[in-house]
Amino acid sequence: MATSMTGYGRGEATGEDRRIIVEIKTINNRYCDIQIRIPRILAALENRIREEIGRQVSRGKIDVFINFEDKSADASRVVCDASLARAYAVALREIAAAAEVPDALNAGVIGRFSDVLHVETTQLDPESVWQQLLHALQMALSSLNQMRRLEGDRLAADLLQRGECLEKLRQEVALRAPLVVVEYRQRLQNRINELLGERTSELFDEQRLAAEVAIYADKCAIDEELVRLHSHLQQLSAILQADEPIGKKLDFLVQEINREINTIGSKANDLELINRVVAMKSELEKIREQIQNLE
Repeated sequence: MATSMTGYGRGEATGEDRRIIVEIKTINNRYCDIQIRIPRILAALENRIREEIGRQVSRGKIDVFINFEDKSADASRVVCDASLARAYAVALREIAAAAEVPDALNAGVIGRFSDVLHVETTQLDPESVWQQLLHALQMALSSLNQMRRLEGDRLAADLLQRGECLEKLRQEVALRAPLVVVEYRQRLQNRINELLGERTSELFDEQRLAAEVAIYADKCAIDEELVRLHSHLQQLSAILQADEPIGKKLDFLVQEINREINTIGSKANDLELINRVVAMKSELEKIREQIQNLE
């Protein structure tokens, strides 16, 4: 089954006081490049997340965004810098004495200084949230893979249609190829008749003509290329229906198809054949562009 490398998935897992949201976005890439943006408090789980993704996605640039909300009572605590608070108190009393103003100092006044009180996130045991995170991750991967498969099915249908178009052009080339030699012999015979006129049979050896035609036929023979091209196109259809990652296989196969088409073009000393070769190369280029999106 063909799978696109482009997709998006989202998963969310909510507990009594905690919520985890996982978003995954994938685009084309030759390799499996996983980039994870995760809260620092969950950093210890990054390798597990990477392994879980690697089991389900084999190719593409994968961006993972993880958002963690913890509203439990022990999720954070307020910390007071007592030494700094005392230093502020001394300084404020000195100001009051120097300015001869009433000393209205109290804890509330000192607490307004932002560096006296600050909130710290308490240490979290990553194991306590792993199952919740895994649930959200699997939901995101399921959604992602569903989108990738749908897109892959559309790409596969388009590639199969273009493969059929290539096979039709190949058949047209196969029908035309034998006529090229026949027409060459006729043109050569007509030219000889024009030059020698009534003395053709007297001055020209038929065996010489046959040898010349045989040499020409050998130079423009494309039977082997047509057979190999037919085999490659059958492989294209089979690979597109395989239930495994197929992008790299198709990449190699397209190179082989292109090689056969180029050889046919180099041997095709005929305008009609060249026109069909151009059409085949145009279709193949479209196939090459499409398979860059497949895993």
